[in-house]
Amino acid sequence: MSTSLANPGLALFVLCAVMVGLAAVVYRFAGLGNPLTAPWAAVRGALQLAAVSLILAAALAHLWSSLLVLAVMFVAAAFTAARRSRAGRSAVWLASALAVGVGLVVPLMLVSGVVPLEGVALVPIGGIVLGNAMTATALAAKRGLDAIEQRWGEVEAALSLGLSTRDARMEVVGSAAADALLPGLDQTRTVGLVTLPGAFVGVLLATGSAVQAGAVQILVLVGLLLAQTCAVATTIELVARGAVHRPRTSGLYHP
Repeated sequence: MSTSLANPGLALFVLCAVMVGLAAVVYRFAGLGNPLTAPWAAVRGALQLAAVSLILAAALAHLWSSLLVLAVMFVAAAFTAARRSRAGRSAVWLASALAVGVGLVVPLMLVSGVVPLEGVALVPIGGIVLGNAMTATALAAKRGLDAIEQRWGEVEAALSLGLSTRDARMEVVGSAAADALLPGLDQTRTVGLVTLPGAFVGVLLATGSAVQAGAVQILVLVGLLLAQTCAVATTIELVARGAVHRPRTSGLYHP
């Protein structure tokens, strides 16, 4: 049994327009900023989703095209992580951190046979793992680089005691960047109690089976824990070794 939800049509268009309009009104009267912010974001999101839907409709028909879609997503994720963490030209190094996480989890799922080697399964699962690994990587890089900037005196003190550059930086980077794992851990701890994640809802609506939806969701959550842990651990190491760094804009610290 499956449930039809949000079918494209006039009712959906009107409902979305009303909600966007209400958001713009709240923006205006609450003084949150330009009231056109919400409508513009909605229009942009709708156009992007329309384009992605058309591309995926064609790409999912073949394995090679599905892999191409994932490759494009991977490149975009690496540059996004570098931009969010203000890591300058460190996108290549952050891509390696992403590759460690995603490159371990997705093949494990495929080799086990739990996820079939088909575009219709590979792109959604791979996209979820990649997106969450990107968020954790960006947050770990940002927290780690911020810690080095703000606590550079501690790094210098550690260096004066004979620690290597890598070990001195790790003293301040490790605990700060490890916070990047908290959102994923909280999501896993509260699933079913506070939130119903997208994978669960999607499978439930498609199949009508709560058991199957739960099985897919636990697979995704455990995979995310592994991918994010590996990506964050790699990111911390790269930050400590100076591979991931920010452009020199001041004399506060030296990458």
